[in-house]
Order: sequence, then C-alpha cells, then structure tokens
Amino acid sequence: MVGPARPQFVLFGSSIVQLGFLLDGWASDLAHYYARKADIFMRGYSGWNSRQALEVVKQVFPKDDAVKPSLVIVYFGGNDSVLYDPDVPSSHVPLDEYVQNMRNIATYLQSLSETTRLIFLTAPPVNEEQMKEVLGIENRKNELCGIYSDACLALCKEMNIKAIDLFTLIQQRPDWLTTSFLDGIHFTAAASATVASEIRLAIFQADWTPSLRWDLLPTEFDVVVAASAVG
Repeated sequence: MVGPARPQFVLFGSSIVQLGFLLDGWASDLAHYYARKADIFMRGYSGWNSRQALEVVKQVFPKDDAVKPSLVIVYFGGNDSVLYDPDVPSSHVPLDEYVQNMRNIATYLQSLSETTRLIFLTAPPVNEEQMKEVLGIENRKNELCGIYSDACLALCKEMNIKAIDLFTLIQQRPDWLTTSFLDGIHFTAAASATVASEIRLAIFQADWTPSLRWDLLPTEFDVVVAASAVG
C-alpha cells in the first residue's frame, strides 16, 4: 500500500458498484470529492447477488488486515429481486434469504472495527421497457425492486445502519424513466450524480466519531506544501 495512510472507503456490491466509475459515475464523484482525503476502493461484482457476496465477504474484508475500512458502502438487491423461474438459472434470492444474507454481511462488517461505518444502498427502480428493448430481458419488475428495497430499509432501521433508498430517490425526478438508465438498469451520469449527492449528504449528517465529513478530514501534505511555500 502506498502512503501516507488515509481513511479507506470500500464500495462493495454488484454491477451498480462495478460500473461506478463509468461516465462520471457516483464512485467517480466520491473519488473526486475525497481527493487527498480518503482512498476509494472498488469491490464490484457484476451480476452478483447477496448469497454470493456473503460467501466472499470474509475474503474481501479479512479481519487480520492491519488497516480496516473507515466506511463500507454496500449494494446488493437488484439481482436478488429478479423473477424466479425454476427452469432458468438466475440470480434470484428469496426475500427472506436476502434479508438474512444482508444481516450477516452487516454483522460481519461491523465486527471489523469499532470505527468501521456502513451505508447500505437499496435496490433502485428499473425501466422495464428500456431493459427489454436494450438488453432483451424481462426478468426484472419495478414492483419487486420496491419490495426488496423496503426489506433492506427495514433491516437497516433494525440494525441502526444508514441506508439510502435508491428506489424512491431515483423516482423523485419526474422524467426518471427517460433520464436515469443506460439500459433500463444501470445509471446514467445524471442518476449517478443524484446517488453521489445523497451519499455525501448521508456522510455529512452522520454523527460518527471520528467524522468522515470531507471538510473535517485533513488534506494530505497540505501543511508540508504550505510550510515549503513560506520557506
């Protein structure tokens, strides 16, 4: 690892995370916003569900690592919520198992350190018609995305975890169906900007100690550069 050490923010999820740097995505926004203040680590796995995430969470976040993440932003749910078809393999995970998987992931991440903070992102909506037209698939329904989103929110409330309701957030924009998705599922730059803004707001409003607010984190080498300028 290069130094000096900074707080580590880890983005852990499926394709919404893996594509987080695409087209000025929400991960790009965080990396820009926290430049010289925190390191943004991408752990995105396109197509994955919460079952697969639970299988690898201990490898992605080893307890014996000397440096523990300061913040983990977790997103799984969209792939879990696809329609179940006994004749076609899919990423579907039943709702009760999804909730338990997310509970187990949260419990493990919370055990990493007393200062590892979590933000969960819920399943966002989808544009069913665009998804069918661009991707040729019809196995995701907006109604099911909402059900899995609500389940994630309920779990986060129970466990006192910060949650961002992407399902509601994206749909607040009147033209969300035509401006939010590249293919009916994955975010445009406009939708990513909305997500990033909400994440930054959640961090800003959190009463975490130590704080992860960008304006309260030190800027790396700022004092050294200032001292050199004076000298």
